[in-house]
Amino acid sequence: MDLLLTYDVDTTTSEGRRRLRRVAKLCEGHGVRVQKSVFEIVSNDKDLLLLLNRLDNIINTDCDSIRIYRLPHEGFDDVQTLGIAEAQPHRDDLVL
Repeated sequence: MDLLLTYDVDTTTSEGRRRLRRVAKLCEGHGVRVQKSVFEIVSNDKDLLLLLNRLDNIINTDCDSIRIYRLPHEGFDDVQTLGIAEAQPHRDDLVL
């Protein structure tokens, strides 16, 4: 499934800045960063549940927010961009 994940972590404290780094690092392991706090993710149900569980263990549910949008099947194949944004090759081999 194609997912769009966005997050807003309260960074007014050092603990909040730490949570922000942990959320970003976790998301980088699951998808492609397309903006500072926006990731495009191709996932299956099992990996999504694992990601949600890990995110829930990181964030402060009283002041942080994560939104995940399920896109239509292969929704990333029809992305329009403006400016310096580029469509990402989500299903190509990754080079690490």
